[in-house]
Amino acid sequence: MSIHTLQNNSLKLQINEQGAELTSITDTNTATEYLWNGDPTYWNRSSPILFPGVGSLKNQSFTYEGQKYSLPHHGFARNMMFTLKEKTDNQIWFSLEATEETLKVFPFRFVLELGYQLQDRNIKVMWKVINQDTSTMYFSIGGHPAFVCPLNQVGKQNDYYFLFDSQEPLHYMLIDQNALEVKKPWAEQYILNTNQGLCPIDSHMFDLDALIIEDDQCHSVALVTPEKKPYLTVKFDAPLFGLWSPAGKNAPFICIEPWYGRCDSSDFEGTLEEREWGNSLEADEQFNASYTIEIA
Repeated sequence: MSIHTLQNNSLKLQINEQGAELTSITDTNTATEYLWNGDPTYWNRSSPILFPGVGSLKNQSFTYEGQKYSLPHHGFARNMMFTLKEKTDNQIWFSLEATEETLKVFPFRFVLELGYQLQDRNIKVMWKVINQDTSTMYFSIGGHPAFVCPLNQVGKQNDYYFLFDSQEPLHYMLIDQNALEVKKPWAEQYILNTNQGLCPIDSHMFDLDALIIEDDQCHSVALVTPEKKPYLTVKFDAPLFGLWSPAGKNAPFICIEPWYGRCDSSDFEGTLEEREWGNSLEADEQFNASYTIEIA
C-alpha cells in the first residue's frame, strides 16, 4: 500500500491508496494532528469513503429489477485499492472502477474518482461518480472523517462543543441494533438544543450510536475548544449528515460525516430505486460533490 503526501507551509496530508483514504492532517509548524490515526483499540479507520452505500441495508440486501443483492455495510470502496490518477503540488486524484466482483453486489459499471485539494489551511475533499452502464445507476455516497477531540489531549471531550451554522435546535434520528434508522415522531429526546449554534458535547451523546440529521438543517459543523474557540470546521452542501463516536468507549475522536444517502429506515420495504436520500445517475452522466475541512 502506497502513502501519498500533499504539503504546504501550513498543513501536511497523507493519503493511503487503499480506499484513497485520508489518514493524517498535521500542522507543519506545531505537529498538531487533527485526524484520528486509525488505532483499532477504538476504530481502525480515519476517513473512509462510503460508496455505493451509506450505512446498512434492511436485511443486509437490496432488490433491483427483481434480483436481490447483498451489499456490505457502507459499501465496498473503502476496502479497495484505488489507482493514482493525477498529482500536482496542491491536488491529488485517485480512481476506482467496477470489477466482476463488485458487479456481484452492485450491478452497475462505474468509475469513482476521489480527490483532495490543499490550499492554505483548507482541505477540499472531492467526489466524482461516472455511470458507465447503459441504464440508470442508483447509489449513495458519503464521507466518514474522524477528528481528534480532545485536541492535543487537552481537557476532556465533554468540555468541548459543536458549533452549527443554524441558530435553531437540530432534530435528529437514531439507529437501532440493526444499524437501521429508527422512524419515530420528533420528540424532545431527539433534539439538539443550541445556544447561538453552540452545543456542548455530552459524554453520553453517542450511547445509542450515530445521530442522523436530515433535511438541510445545517451545512457547517465546527469542533470547539473548552474556551469556545473553533479549531476545525467541516462545510458541506450535502442534505444530511451524521455525528458519531464509538458508543461506550470514551474514544478520543468524533466523526462529522456529510452524506448523500443513509441507512434504510426500520420500516423500509422498497427497492434500490426507492431508497430514501439515494441518488440516480443516467448512463454516461457524472455526479460531483465535495466538502471542505477548515483548520483554524
